[in-house]
Amino acid sequence: MPVTESGAWWRSAAIYQIYPRSFADGNGDGTGDIAGIRARLDHLRGLRVDAIWISPWYPSPMADGGYDVADYRNIDPVFGTLAEAEALIEEAHAAGIRVIVDIVPNHCSDRHPWFQQALAAGPGSPERDRFWFRPGRGESGNLPPNDWQSNFGGAGWRRITEPDGTPGEWYLHRFAPEQPDFNWDNTEVRAEFESVLRFWLDRGVDGFRIDVADNLAKDPALPDVATLPADGPRPWDDQDGVHEIYREWRKILDSYGRDAVFVGEVWTADPERFARYLRPDELHTAFNFPLLQSPWEEGALRRVVDATLAAHAPVGATATWVLSNHDTTRHVTRYGRTDTSYALDGRRVHGVPVDLAVGTRRARAAALLTMALPGCVYVYQGDELGLWEVEGIPDHLRQDPAFAQSGGTDLGRDGCRVPLPWGDAADSLAAPWLPQPAAFAAYSVAAQAGDPDSMLEFYRRALRRRRSEPALHSAEFAWLDSGPGVLAFDRGGVRVLVNLSDSDVPLPVHTEVLLVSGPLDGDMLPPDTSVWLR
Repeated sequence: MPVTESGAWWRSAAIYQIYPRSFADGNGDGTGDIAGIRARLDHLRGLRVDAIWISPWYPSPMADGGYDVADYRNIDPVFGTLAEAEALIEEAHAAGIRVIVDIVPNHCSDRHPWFQQALAAGPGSPERDRFWFRPGRGESGNLPPNDWQSNFGGAGWRRITEPDGTPGEWYLHRFAPEQPDFNWDNTEVRAEFESVLRFWLDRGVDGFRIDVADNLAKDPALPDVATLPADGPRPWDDQDGVHEIYREWRKILDSYGRDAVFVGEVWTADPERFARYLRPDELHTAFNFPLLQSPWEEGALRRVVDATLAAHAPVGATATWVLSNHDTTRHVTRYGRTDTSYALDGRRVHGVPVDLAVGTRRARAAALLTMALPGCVYVYQGDELGLWEVEGIPDHLRQDPAFAQSGGTDLGRDGCRVPLPWGDAADSLAAPWLPQPAAFAAYSVAAQAGDPDSMLEFYRRALRRRRSEPALHSAEFAWLDSGPGVLAFDRGGVRVLVNLSDSDVPLPVHTEVLLVSGPLDGDMLPPDTSVWLR
């Protein structure tokens, strides 16, 4: 484990995200599972990652890929059993790998016992107060309580039928209708999630990634968005009340005394408000999405790095760097487009030309950039194989609710969730739950292992070198003079250059080339290439 100047492992960790349905199939039914993760721990150990983050593995109807949780204290049978999860945690620890699990506190599944109780209890009941039930507007209550929209498209409210068979109240769902939002003003909700944290900490997990961490608190007045300033805060996003929740959570985590970590999914764009989540008594880290959204341009990337470090510095927080995840278009595809930027609705960009050779070259360079920046780096499963976004999934096989709720205008996130190709006997036991393109075979772990030019071996070298370089676990960072289109910075004696221009650039005087993302041309650094020098 790397140890930073502060002694906290997570301040400079390399963390690997596992989307369990798609990582590895251990029982041959076409769906990834805990048995598959356990069987592939050697792959993770070979990458020299410090921790794994496991996306939701709880019982779920899978209306939103597991982010519709029906039971926060168990494992979905499709993935295995609670005993298997406990064994995985123990085996990962034995391999020197910590385990972070997803927690989904904004909403649950409509199959969750609490929501079923709310449906049966009737208006005004304590059971309904755990959620956002409200009467409709209009003479017969046939209109939603306000104009809030779902993140996946369409209205953010659904009307229920009351136990007596009459049309009834509406409930809020900021995501799919099968995902009712919790009311975090309710003390039972707060107590329940504090208990869930303790349940998993008692089983040895090393932290939690918090889904939509900035959306838990809502403006209780539920105002119409149309009545608010266009550039003002949304009444469900980044409300001040959310910080009280995380201060209580932090007390629980710290009480276990083992350096566990909170990682927030925080999309708040304002740097000062973003930093509030990272105060010493709240979350340890939060995902830094501006880098993922940035175009492959020197000026844009420099601004993101500067803004990120500046936002984290006042609260002494650690930056995180991520290129892809289970919700975004894979960066090999993004970087192969003419427009390399990615907006919050960027996954809706499909069908535009992609140069995979260019995208792959830039992805390798971007990997060295993120691994060299001060802070924590994330690797999404398949990044190490150079996988791209699969856009040709037949409509009838798509499972992301965004596809259905948008009427097919948003193809959704299935393309980044296609199962990994391992290239061994396990791949052929059953058809995967999402179809793999035939071209994936050449990018399997087996096909790339041992090939020094492959993406896999490149990632192995890079992550091993990153772990072994003390300077890359320090807080030292300084920009160096460089020509146009080039990023250059120093990390305590390790110099990093990223050539984003269209021309070769000369390497500065150096004593050793530590790592390079592609072939050098003598002492020249080609376009879309990164290098670490001493």
